[in-house]
Amino acid sequence: MGADVHKDEDRGDGGLAADQEYLSLERELTFLFRRARANQGEMAREVHPDLESAAYGLLVRLEEYGRQRATELAAYIGVGKATMSRQLRALEELGLIAREPDPADGRAWLVDLTDEGRRRVTHVREARRARYVTQLAHWDRREVAELARLLHQLNGVMEK
Repeated sequence: MGADVHKDEDRGDGGLAADQEYLSLERELTFLFRRARANQGEMAREVHPDLESAAYGLLVRLEEYGRQRATELAAYIGVGKATMSRQLRALEELGLIAREPDPADGRAWLVDLTDEGRRRVTHVREARRARYVTQLAHWDRREVAELARLLHQLNGVMEK
């Protein structure tokens, strides 16, 4: 073998030089996730001043996919039944969601946005999309589409 076959390992950097792209990716994703958490808190407060940040994702899920069982929502968010029950109870008390018996299984409940919940979530999401349009106005729409495609692809890989 040639002397430079294990060049990165020989440099004493543990092969990190070859992984710069992944280190850059990790840094940028960390920054993006931190900013997303902060934005989620802001959007939650825009929906309702007493809304917990974590509950905002539930409302968005219901807006996009319609009524669902609490167990489906818990699996999507990645929390247990007790946590989900607490969050749903709080959302119900705020008048943002309603529960009804599942006609397919009388023991289960379906959760859906109330008209007021839908109005508030839609308003906040439209305002957020408008901010993206403004912030990315100097981007070519194909770049925006490519970024969305790549993020979708990344999310698919991360789910596995």
